[in-house]
Amino acid sequence: MIDHTGVTVSDIEASRRFYTDALAPIGYELLREFPASVTGHTDVAGFGAGGVADFWLSKGTPNDPPIHIAFRAEDRGQVDAFYAAAIAAGGKDNGKPGLRPHYHANYYGAFVLDPDGHNVEAVCHDDPGA
Repeated sequence: MIDHTGVTVSDIEASRRFYTDALAPIGYELLREFPASVTGHTDVAGFGAGGVADFWLSKGTPNDPPIHIAFRAEDRGQVDAFYAAAIAAGGKDNGKPGLRPHYHANYYGAFVLDPDGHNVEAVCHDDPGA
C-alpha cells in the first residue's frame, strides 16, 4: 500500500493553485505546507482527503520525463467535475472524460496536463448501473 507520493514542480505557487482547484471535486484539499527552512531542502505542499496528506508537491526541477498520477473518483460525475475544474485552473486537455474500455469495461477517466506537463488523471472504476 502506498502511503504518499508526489511530484516536483517548477513554480510551487502556481501548482498549489492548480491542484487546489483541480482536486477539490474529488474531495482533496491543501492540508499542509512547509517552507525550505523547515524541511531543510525545499518548499512543499501536501494535499489529501480525510485529513491525510498523501500527495505532495516539492519545489525544484520538475520530473523529466513528466510523470502520470491518477486519483480515484467516487463516481463519473466527480471525474467530469475534476476535468472541468482542472481546465478552468489552466490545465491542458490530455483526454476528455469518457470510457476507456481498452483498460476495462467500466474504466471512466479524464486526463489533464498540469503546469509542468505532468499527466494528472481522475478515474472511476465502478459500473454506474450496479
